[in-house]
Amino acid sequence: MKCNIKPLADRVLVKPAEAEQKTAGGIIIPDTAKEKPQKGTVIAVGPGKKDEPMTVKVNDTVLYGKYSGTEIQLDGETLLIMKESDIYAIC
Repeated sequence: MKCNIKPLADRVLVKPAEAEQKTAGGIIIPDTAKEKPQKGTVIAVGPGKKDEPMTVKVNDTVLYGKYSGTEIQLDGETLLIMKESDIYAIC
């Protein structure tokens, strides 16, 4: 079943980037040692709070904290839902 999610208030739905598979030197990183990605693409944006419009928009690439947001499973895909204040920068 396909579900359209519309975040509430100042919440943002983000698709995390894939974790690095190799180091810069070409060493393959095992699954147990992979770092959580801190970069992703905005999938959906809430309307914002009263007197505080949202600054991010759909398809923005953003940087966020390592432990920011809550992981959710949607249509077999892992997404993060977080407050806009958890986002550090737009790339």
